[in-house]
Amino acid sequence: MRRILLTLLLLAAPAAAQTYRPPFDPSAHKGPRSGPANEVAVLGSTHLSQLPKSFRPEALGPLLDKLAAWQPQAIAIEALSGAQCDELRRYPYRYADTVSSYCPDTTAARTATGLDVPAATAAFDKMLADWPTAPVPAQRRRLSATFLAAGEEASALVQWLRLPPAERRAGDGLDAALVERLTKLETRRDESLMIAARLAARLGLERVYAMDDHSADRMMAKADEAPYGAAIQKAWDNPAGAKRRVLSEAAERDLATGPGLLTLYRAYNAPDIAPIIYASDFGAALEEPSPQRFGRQYVGYWETRNLRMAANIRDMLGERPGRRALVVVGVSHKPYLDAYLHQMHDVRVIDMVPLLR
Repeated sequence: MRRILLTLLLLAAPAAAQTYRPPFDPSAHKGPRSGPANEVAVLGSTHLSQLPKSFRPEALGPLLDKLAAWQPQAIAIEALSGAQCDELRRYPYRYADTVSSYCPDTTAARTATGLDVPAATAAFDKMLADWPTAPVPAQRRRLSATFLAAGEEASALVQWLRLPPAERRAGDGLDAALVERLTKLETRRDESLMIAARLAARLGLERVYAMDDHSADRMMAKADEAPYGAAIQKAWDNPAGAKRRVLSEAAERDLATGPGLLTLYRAYNAPDIAPIIYASDFGAALEEPSPQRFGRQYVGYWETRNLRMAANIRDMLGERPGRRALVVVGVSHKPYLDAYLHQMHDVRVIDMVPLLR
């Protein structure tokens, strides 16, 4: 009898586990009772580098106007910090592809400044801690060069854009190679640069915060690369994916004008896009039937990456509590970051829809 009861309990355990809900919900305990809360608005963005040639950067003007009207006091971007890139470089067996794809080469900046990434990171932290209210151009050039040496290109661009045009020149740590680099960054089609860095400069901010995370990346065995790719592509071939493509094509119809770009961003930040993103991508991958469970590996990577991104944003807010922060991130990340950040006691997630009206 005892053995039968034990067997029944074991059989019942999975069903009980499925219905269990933890008794503690962090989002139900918001604070503080006094003082300003942290406010975060997550802008789901298209990747500007992937837009067709009809896109015109000047069409971003009305979007920037609406974001500036909200007056964010900190801006986070989908980019790897120089510190994480420095760490990933130490493990090439796992992260060689990640580094080549997402980490800028800091060799030229190290030559110009004499600083490696850790030293440059410490240097810009100290410079910002002692930053004057009215820095002279030489100080901005020095800080820009230090950001480049630290692998923080978007923040280097913020300082470059805050210089009067006549002061955007070599000197104070910026040599000809770094000036050429900054000049190229001014026109690179990247939302971290064309939206976040430009907005930061316009609002008088000194930097942006790189909050992406690729520490969950792995080098896949050669034998698994092709079947993994085929399995994920097959999972993505579904009715929700077709609907998402139709919506994207409609939203991207007019990319040369401000109203057209606003239409795109309103569509990408509307509440009804989140279920389509899930069904077309991660929900489909979750049910992908390969014996290697490739789809679940992909979902595990995706959830881990977003959790670590949310943690980096939360860490940024903890630096100076009570700030209003904007996050500029690829649209597929937005539903996850909204949900994860909402769990934080001292974070109020702001609806992006009214900000874009």
